Amino acid sequence: MAIMFIWSLFSYDILVLKELRKIENLTTRAGLRTIIDRYGLQTRKKLGQHFLVDTHVVDKIIAAAALSTEDVILEVGPGPGGLTQALLSHAGHVIAVELDTQLIPVLTDLFSDYSFTLVQGDILKINLPEILAPHKGRPIKVVANLPYYITTPVILYLLESGLPFTSITVMVQKEVAKRMAAFPGTKDYGSLTLAIRYYADVELVANVPVNCFMPRPAVDSAVVHLKLRPDPPIATDKDLMFKVIHAAFNQRRKTLLNALSAGLELDKAHIATILQKCNLNPDVRGETLDMPAFALIAKNLW
Repeated sequence: MAIMFIWSLFSYDILVLKELRKIENLTTRAGLRTIIDRYGLQTRKKLGQHFLVDTHVVDKIIAAAALSTEDVILEVGPGPGGLTQALLSHAGHVIAVELDTQLIPVLTDLFSDYSFTLVQGDILKINLPEILAPHKGRPIKVVANLPYYITTPVILYLLESGLPFTSITVMVQKEVAKRMAAFPGTKDYGSLTLAIRYYADVELVANVPVNCFMPRPAVDSAVVHLKLRPDPPIATDKDLMFKVIHAAFNQRRKTLLNALSAGLELDKAHIATILQKCNLNPDVRGETLDMPAFALIAKNLW
């Protein structure tokens, strides 16, 4: 069972605190270097830490999230607080969830005087409904520079949680962003695309090159904005539809007939009959179908 800690202010010299709060912008190389030197921070590769040092990108994130003072922001992986600083100047309250314990004193020192809640723990293990409960009735948005190694699990967890998020604006690996925003018939289109689009409309906000981070990652990034849907885009049994979708894309080089037969462990003749009933060519590939087509296959299969 995960243990959640909400850290309070550590006992640091008041002059140090004043000095830290004089830092004008934490999303610059100079501002970040000051924090790193002051606390002796070490970036941890296993946590995918690449800190954003480009104010123009931060401005694009803030603009895409369309923040107001009524908003409560959930930030996953705030790092040393560059994006957090900008969020606090635009939103009503920021809840930051940070796994790395070395960053807790930094975030506490910098933001304890603001409308800010700091949670130390794993976003996939903490009791998120309990943390958000005090803010019931207010708009809740997710804004984050997500570590690459947990991007997809975190986004899907947030979308499937049933929690009242209105939007999710995140920095992710560029290749993942392309898959999220892809359209049928393209090489990036797949089960992730459909999983995201079941819950949200997707907008690719900006491409972000490697030189916008310290340390530099190996690949480019992108900012995506997900506007959550109030209702699913299609009336269907979601679990059955995604069973068909996963079967279609698990062996995407195969025709739809062969992929569904293998993935669902059903007789080809039966699958062929269903596809004919859906007015689909059995030689078509799953990457050409939209969500209604997959829903129709699922409806006729079961």
